[in-house]
Amino acid sequence: MSEQPLNHAPAPAPEEAAEATVTGSAPAAAPEPAAAAPATGSATGSTAADVTPEEAAALRAASFERARRLRQEPRFPGGPAADPAGSHHERRIRSFQPRRSRVTTGQQEALERLWPKWGLDIDGKRVLDLAGLFDGLPVVLEIGFGMGEATAQMAAEDPGTGILAVDVHTPGQGNLLGLADKAGSTNVRVANGDAVILLREMLAPESLDGLRVYFPDPWPKARHHKRRLIQPEFLDLVAPVLKPGAIVHCATDWEPYAEQMLEVLTAHPRFANTAADGGYAPRPAFRPLTRFEGQGLDKGHVVHDLLFARI
Repeated sequence: MSEQPLNHAPAPAPEEAAEATVTGSAPAAAPEPAAAAPATGSATGSTAADVTPEEAAALRAASFERARRLRQEPRFPGGPAADPAGSHHERRIRSFQPRRSRVTTGQQEALERLWPKWGLDIDGKRVLDLAGLFDGLPVVLEIGFGMGEATAQMAAEDPGTGILAVDVHTPGQGNLLGLADKAGSTNVRVANGDAVILLREMLAPESLDGLRVYFPDPWPKARHHKRRLIQPEFLDLVAPVLKPGAIVHCATDWEPYAEQMLEVLTAHPRFANTAADGGYAPRPAFRPLTRFEGQGLDKGHVVHDLLFARI
């Protein structure tokens, strides 16, 4: 599964906006006695030498503003926003990398039809009323759900639990909405954006009954370990929004990341391991064996589950 925000989180994409440059063509030579033709600029017909520093700065600012507006335009009108937290953007290490890939006709139809009812953007501008969103059901937060197959299955098998599923992958968002609709599940809400902003600014204290982080990006290179989602600072954000006794459930098939998860969760004062031996837990029956997990098992990977209770 892909990792989202705060999730399965991921590093900010390079800025797409390029500074505008003002260039002029060199004067064209003309036969005597005609004078040389005047140079033209790409924007106003003036030469580059005619542009003052203030005008050049204004052109650059206009270019950045156009690029910013393009980034904020949704791919589908009424659907998930391209940059939902716009004004809340800050420079920090992220555990996820937004990626744009092809959206199928079915996924697009689901986004256009179901997003207004079951989707929400993580804009950092309000505190969510989870009781209202889920008709009073207990709510678990899932960060990073990939294409949504496992999430849809868990929702169908446990209709008494609401799942707030967060990801930034548009095809996966559409796929999960379509799967939930096909199964008749009404206990799924899909959140688009950075889970860190969701945890920090949009969830009330002790409002969640659990957190699920399944197969987050392991960021295997040593220089990228700082991008891994499960870090002490992440748990500091998670603990206040979980009810006492709520379960943090992580799963990974990357052994070094599993070891880091176990170390970080064990060391945090507000979480206690539910495994009697202080190690990994058996896979709970409610967590489906995903296609991704099956592929890893076929390659000889070992999957580790960790279940920690909020103290």
